[in-house]
Amino acid sequence: MKPWDKGLLRVSDNQRYLCNGEQPFFWLADTAWLLFQQCSLKEAYIYLRNRRDKGFTVIQAVLMHAMPGAAANSLAEAEVDVMAPGFWEHCDKVIKMAEELGLYMGLLPSWGAMIKGGVLNKDNIEEYAVFVADRYRNSPNVIWILGGDVRGSDGEEVHRMEGKLFKSLTPDKLIGFHPFGRTSSSLWFHEEQWLDFNMFQSGHRRYDQASLGAWDDNAVKEDFFGEDNWKYVDRDHGYSLMKPTVDGEPSYEWILQGLHVSDQPYWREWDVRRYAYWSVFEGAMGHTYGDNAIQQFYKDGAKPGAYGVRQVWKESMHHVGSEHMGHLRRLMESVDYQKGRPAMERLLSGQKERYGRIAVFAGPGYLLAYDYLGEAFAVDLKGFEGKKVQAWWFDPVSGVYSYFADFTGKEQAEVKPVARFTQDNDWVLVVRAE
Repeated sequence: MKPWDKGLLRVSDNQRYLCNGEQPFFWLADTAWLLFQQCSLKEAYIYLRNRRDKGFTVIQAVLMHAMPGAAANSLAEAEVDVMAPGFWEHCDKVIKMAEELGLYMGLLPSWGAMIKGGVLNKDNIEEYAVFVADRYRNSPNVIWILGGDVRGSDGEEVHRMEGKLFKSLTPDKLIGFHPFGRTSSSLWFHEEQWLDFNMFQSGHRRYDQASLGAWDDNAVKEDFFGEDNWKYVDRDHGYSLMKPTVDGEPSYEWILQGLHVSDQPYWREWDVRRYAYWSVFEGAMGHTYGDNAIQQFYKDGAKPGAYGVRQVWKESMHHVGSEHMGHLRRLMESVDYQKGRPAMERLLSGQKERYGRIAVFAGPGYLLAYDYLGEAFAVDLKGFEGKKVQAWWFDPVSGVYSYFADFTGKEQAEVKPVARFTQDNDWVLVVRAE
């Protein structure tokens, strides 16, 4: 059964998550910006099937990435002509392929630079929006994601027009906005009725890379949370009007830290896990994963790619970080996560800053605590009085539960996971009460 067979995708009653009808829907997306431009139908199937089998539920991709002859783009040496015969038919087939595999497509009608640079403007945005919306209005697996690595203030009037147009033309489809790095759509459009959920972009900088003198530096007013992507969730949920939110672009697996300097280290699988668990345990509606080679569908190892890419996409497709994302989804779906919430008050000791952060999420009959460094901490169990309470260590690398204690009758528990003796030592404490 496809997810949309259970009902239209909608915002949950508590305004924090997504549902198909009454069935919770966990957003687990992959970043495939140039899927339509770079992949043949055969290649698209290989990629989509791989992601479906790993538990992904949404694929984020761009329809019009750039116009030929426009400013050069860092992700592709040559842009596909969107006016060329066959391009849109190719898009149709890929979207239909995803539908048959049970995958939603988070479609960006255009990359943000098309509006920022004036290629799409207030004089032609309606014509383009009508064209795209009419083409995919009957596709049950389409979610609109406006923007595309751009501030909402860059072409703000056009972005607002576009949002209203897509909502009026396809009222049954959800709409988000993919913003500039270290910002959230909430900074510009939180009150807009067409915006169903917020999206923020937390990547791709370390704590010490606030200012690199590069095009993607942030304005002072935008704040810089470093690697603390959970703070974007906290901010988005702090408004009086509640909307779901998700990290739509954290630091990608195997992309340069900071993006711009080749001698910097790469973000790895333990980093992408940390971003995922931190944001989801803070109450995000899910998470978006990314891989440097996949986002650009890098093919030719003899030619330079963007941001220090080291492998072609068909090899990078097997990077272990993408596998680990499915473990998170299955963990969350094993509990009634949509009735859960961040529960830092249940953490009695062990909290530290930055990498030492322990994220706690709890709901009816369960408590989850993500410990990135594998250090000792204590949790409050008073909410489980009168119930049988069992505890496991959940390994976010293997997805395996390892039972270790009966906490029945205890008011608190002090725990410390065993060391893996590898570079990564993150674990999830799982406490269940029956």
